[in-house]
Amino acid sequence: MTRNTRARMLGGALTAAVALGAPAAMAQSQPDGGAPMMIHAMAERPALNLSAYGEVKTAPDMATISFGVVTEATTAAEAMRLNASRMNEVMAALRRAGIEARDVQTSGLNLSAQYDYVENQPPRLRGYQAVNRVTVIINDLTAVGTTADAVVAAGVNQIDGISFGLKDPTAAENQARQIAVRNLQGKAQLYAQALGVQLGGIRSLSEGGGYSPQPPQPMYAMRAEMADSVGSTPVAAGQLTVRIDITGVYDLNR
Repeated sequence: MTRNTRARMLGGALTAAVALGAPAAMAQSQPDGGAPMMIHAMAERPALNLSAYGEVKTAPDMATISFGVVTEATTAAEAMRLNASRMNEVMAALRRAGIEARDVQTSGLNLSAQYDYVENQPPRLRGYQAVNRVTVIINDLTAVGTTADAVVAAGVNQIDGISFGLKDPTAAENQARQIAVRNLQGKAQLYAQALGVQLGGIRSLSEGGGYSPQPPQPMYAMRAEMADSVGSTPVAAGQLTVRIDITGVYDLNR
């Protein structure tokens, strides 16, 4: 058999294999000129790629409050001195409220010049403003309102927001994972039934999402003199949503 004849036969065999949907066969000549070696490429098994999620509602067991002390004076030094004095009173109020030092963190300290602006006139320096912001973790949710009132009475004049969270989200996340897997399995079985094929084993599974703390929500900014008149500030913790997203790839049996 000539080389050209062998090439034409090989091309015809490959064309027939693809047309019939059979596993392709590739001929490779042996170095000694013997019979060609056949290499079969098996078609990939069809697969089903799906996503699902599981959600769990759970009550928070901690809260985070961000607040600040804002002071103004004609000089920068005086603005900082007034701010430090008032912030010391706030820290003392937090200790009296049972907040531990490890749960209090300074989140911002700023000093800026303040100007008055009048049309057609250059800006006029009015003084300086000092801002000291603190983030506090409260582990007793029944004390959120009274703690907010206590720091306002001590000198806080800016409350940036409040958020609720979980000290340990593991149990809620695991419950959400189980729900997500059940949802994924049910969806895969539904698709296989609709397609008229049998569902095979799962090829891969990946996870996304999970618990993330709430961003602070605006609360209020109240003056110290209001704290005594309104009593304890009501705060509703509500519920948190813990969500787990998963993606799975299933084999389909023809």
